[in-house]
Amino acid sequence: MLRLINVCKTYPKFKLDNVSFSIEEGSICGFIGRNGAGKTTTLKGMMNLLHFDSGEVHVFGHNFFENELENRQDISFSLSEINYFPDMKIGKLTKVTSRFYKNWNQDIYEKICKKFMLDQDKRVKELSSGMKVKYNLAIALSHDAKLLILDEPTSGLDPVSRDEILDIFKNLVKTGKRSILFSTHITSDLEKCADHIVYIKKGKIISSKSKDEFISGYKYIEGDISSFEETKDKLISFKKDEKVFTGLVRIEDAKGLSKKLKVSNPDLETIMVYEEKEGEEDEEFIF
Repeated sequence: MLRLINVCKTYPKFKLDNVSFSIEEGSICGFIGRNGAGKTTTLKGMMNLLHFDSGEVHVFGHNFFENELENRQDISFSLSEINYFPDMKIGKLTKVTSRFYKNWNQDIYEKICKKFMLDQDKRVKELSSGMKVKYNLAIALSHDAKLLILDEPTSGLDPVSRDEILDIFKNLVKTGKRSILFSTHITSDLEKCADHIVYIKKGKIISSKSKDEFISGYKYIEGDISSFEETKDKLISFKKDEKVFTGLVRIEDAKGLSKKLKVSNPDLETIMVYEEKEGEEDEEFIF
């Protein structure tokens, strides 16, 4: 459905370095990484909103840039907020937007808007964050987009709205004909709906695996501080105080650990927190 091959982009203080990953049909892929890691740069570049220095982007088995206008017919791309024409009513905005798509189906649009309770007379600036996400999805489904690329779609939503959107995502890919790539900082959302994880760190992809395979590659360690010195060389990173320590190890380094340690399976948030601390000293912040 989507394949990035060694894409690069260099800025004075940042480099997107040979980013490669792929997404299969019928999958939901979570794109994770801390702020500034390169997520939005990657998403914008693959849609030609900025120019990669090198590399290729393939969609539906073809080079995206060689037939961009045609390929865009089957793609829905959305940044984190709808910021265009804030005073325009969404009904009028839709009339303008629909002209760009050969497969636009107004009947489907109206049915989706009814289901999502989207008032066509509301102005863009009057939509809540959740309604903006639903509006983006209504547009995507009304031109039968096969690939949805979404930047922080659940950011700022309350828990109920987030859960509703995630249920919609899962339903969208059930037929196996659509795929969703979405970036997020809310790792609990990925626990609920993603089946693939792409993790970018400082402009480099450090993992692109199924969610289960990604999580099973780590173990979370808890132990008494007396066991820290014999364990620390295996830890990706750690936190400690005078009595206890916690840390993360890769699965291959979990063998032979002291029986005194408590070893468990981490969640996505724990993995991301400790991966991002790699190489940093665990210093106490005093104020």
